[in-house]
Amino acid sequence: MSHAPSPAGPSHGTRPAQALEKTAARPPGPGRAGRGGAALVTGASSGIGAAVARRLAAEGGWRLVLNGRDITRLEQVAAQAGALALPADLARPGADRLLTDLALDHLGRLDLLVAGAGVGWAGDFTAMPAARIDEIVTVDLLATVRLVRALLPHMVAAGSGRVVLIGSLAGSVGVRGEAVYSAAKAALGTFADSLRYELRGTGVGVSHVVPGVVDTPFFDRRGLPYARSWPRPVPAERVADAVCAAVRHGRDEVYVPAWLRLPARVRGAAPGLYRRLAGRFG
Repeated sequence: MSHAPSPAGPSHGTRPAQALEKTAARPPGPGRAGRGGAALVTGASSGIGAAVARRLAAEGGWRLVLNGRDITRLEQVAAQAGALALPADLARPGADRLLTDLALDHLGRLDLLVAGAGVGWAGDFTAMPAARIDEIVTVDLLATVRLVRALLPHMVAAGSGRVVLIGSLAGSVGVRGEAVYSAAKAALGTFADSLRYELRGTGVGVSHVVPGVVDTPFFDRRGLPYARSWPRPVPAERVADAVCAAVRHGRDEVYVPAWLRLPARVRGAAPGLYRRLAGRFG
């Protein structure tokens, strides 16, 4: 069960620097995530990331920097949200540090990161191309971990902030036909837990938002449309609402929709039973 948009391709050239030159700097906003401030949203070209950007803009009080690999769509979302677009392929070495530096140069600080970039692939693992394995692990896990590593010291030094990691139910229970995607999202969830323990007392929080099936272009781009009749896909805007609620109320983990916490709990409490049910019903 997958969630996030797969960006169309890498960005080249110097457009991020040009965008910064054309955008006048604004004074720093409120310093506590959840009450407005400075936010960076990745995967913002479409899907959940774009919905989060629009939702934060609608709330008011947020100064936004958006990242994605599809320059045209990213700039369209940025125009709608009154945000700065910084297109970059975070899978490339050093892109995490460059994006952090550019965002800080523009915003002056970072109160919120919403890490929404992701790609997927559907099919039997034995038929999965090696290049797609590398892509999913890099984009869905390593690029996010590297970006958090680059910007987190700035939040800790400020004594406030929040990191929101967009996971997937696939990472909580495992999904047939999405073995590598499930593994990457499971690792992201464990990363969120571990990081939360480390950051206790620093003023910086970590939220793990766990959607099930979301109505985004993700399924078409992964190579196999979503064909199940249940569970039904939820709109990306519903996930964006959950993200904003997690930031506002400092929630550690949120499932979207909320009832999806049940299968995750059943798997944790009775893994044998869950595996038998999943093997029978898919």
